[in-house]
Amino acid sequence: MSPDLTYSDSGVDIDKADEAVQRLIPHARSTFRKEVLSDVGGFGSIVAIPDGYQEPVLVSGNDGAGTKTLVAKNLGRYDTIGIDVVAMCVDDIVTSGAEPLFFLDQLTVGKVDPEVIEQLVIGFAEGCIAAGCALTGGEIAEHPDSMDDDDFDVAGFAVGVAERADLPNESSVVQGDLLVGLASTGLRCNGYSLARRVLMHHGATDQPAWPGAELSLGDELLRPSVIYAPTVLSAFRQHEVHAAAHITGGGLVGNLKRVIGDQVDIGLDVKTWRRPKIFDEIASQGPVSETEMRNVFNLGIGMVLIVPSDQVDAIMSLANTNGHEAWTIGQVTEGHGTVGWMD
Repeated sequence: MSPDLTYSDSGVDIDKADEAVQRLIPHARSTFRKEVLSDVGGFGSIVAIPDGYQEPVLVSGNDGAGTKTLVAKNLGRYDTIGIDVVAMCVDDIVTSGAEPLFFLDQLTVGKVDPEVIEQLVIGFAEGCIAAGCALTGGEIAEHPDSMDDDDFDVAGFAVGVAERADLPNESSVVQGDLLVGLASTGLRCNGYSLARRVLMHHGATDQPAWPGAELSLGDELLRPSVIYAPTVLSAFRQHEVHAAAHITGGGLVGNLKRVIGDQVDIGLDVKTWRRPKIFDEIASQGPVSETEMRNVFNLGIGMVLIVPSDQVDAIMSLANTNGHEAWTIGQVTEGHGTVGWMD
């Protein structure tokens, strides 16, 4: 008589999943805000609305790290990719002036490895601490047969709160406004399918990211995303901000179109900021045309604040104080809802 078939025989190890959960609990608890009312491990996360809001509205967003996960897998380094996922989520919702409250993750793996899971969650926790939100829970899903044992994917979602009366809208952006761009030191999570195809040849990740670079290509491609949320939230609260755009897939033009109405145009001046060298390396090695580079990548600008001209100095000072290099990168004119380049 053949032995009974078990869940483990089919590729799912409940004991290892439980071990992984026990490893992640202290990392999650280290991020808790006073509003968190539930502990890790329940069926749902319970978080109170912070005090001080008159008419609070909830703002949510979800995202992943894209094929940047393949770079992490290639290098066997998993402790930063979680920062990227948090950044993609919180920096989306803060464009509405929302204070990030909590974040939940989704880990999908071919086979649970508690050490790898812990490294991923370390990244989530570090990102949440930087963003000022709590990591209140998540999901570990083991998918044997549909994924190889060492395959993984990461995603998450964030929830924030904003004052209803303070929500920006398309009509807020007016002629005469200027664009303040906050620096991105690398690719963040955008355009990695193209970047990997151009740059990741056999053994290339051990080589300098570009001639004379101090970082290897692998280190450069795994550079964690800057988290802008605290700076953007402070800008909304302390100064006059008409709109904010998180520069993700689709580049500057595609994302700025999302925050303006059809009564204005935006002109961008690519000569006004410093482009990180990794983008020059992609363009030259591809080769990739300048048009395609602008359509795909952020080119060194991860967040844009659209502000009245008399607010620019204060916004730039705030950004610098919080460790972000910033430039005035464009202007708003009367128009028909288009975004273009001034060169």
